[in-house]
Amino acid sequence: MNTSSNESMIKMLNRKGTLTDERVAEAIRNIPREYFLSGHPVSKVYSDIPLPTEKGQTISQPSVVSVMTELLNPQHGDRILEIGTGSGWQSAILSYLVGEKGQIYSIERIESLAEKARENLEKAGIEGVNVFAGDGSTGLREYAPYRRIICTAAAPEVADEWFEQLEDSGRIVVPVGDFLSQTMIVMEKRGAKRQIVKKEPGYRFVPLRGKKGQ
Repeated sequence: MNTSSNESMIKMLNRKGTLTDERVAEAIRNIPREYFLSGHPVSKVYSDIPLPTEKGQTISQPSVVSVMTELLNPQHGDRILEIGTGSGWQSAILSYLVGEKGQIYSIERIESLAEKARENLEKAGIEGVNVFAGDGSTGLREYAPYRRIICTAAAPEVADEWFEQLEDSGRIVVPVGDFLSQTMIVMEKRGAKRQIVKKEPGYRFVPLRGKKGQ
């Protein structure tokens, strides 16, 4: 791992105020981003920019990953559903945070990307991440309930299926909106009620595809 570049990136995220949780910083410090972005120069890998991956997809810039991770607030032992595996970097960070007693279930629509993410995770020595190919817009009912659900693509709304697969008092983090205007939604489940914890505009993700997607 390019340690100096990784530390420089962490300091840059600290200065921007997008990385404030030392637990998340420690996870980023221990997950080499370069393992998930083969073919890109190190100068770009550790810059705060989104980068293209296979099949026209992108890996979000580190500041967005750190913000979403902090909003999700994963804890040791959590069972987490991630919708949109991408390269697997976000999955790896979540796995580090939930520890050996936790599990990450990540679902990717594109089969070849799911396979590539598995390879990246193995290369980085990450265990505890289960990658599936399929339609994440309706969740992954087989392994529910989840303590946390995170979606890394722009959804038209928080799907009923996600809410149903969430534990009581669990949390969902997802960008909601069309291609031009998206708001990061943080929602918690209170019995049968949805409680919006935070709304933050100004995001731009690729659209979520599938039955409940764009």
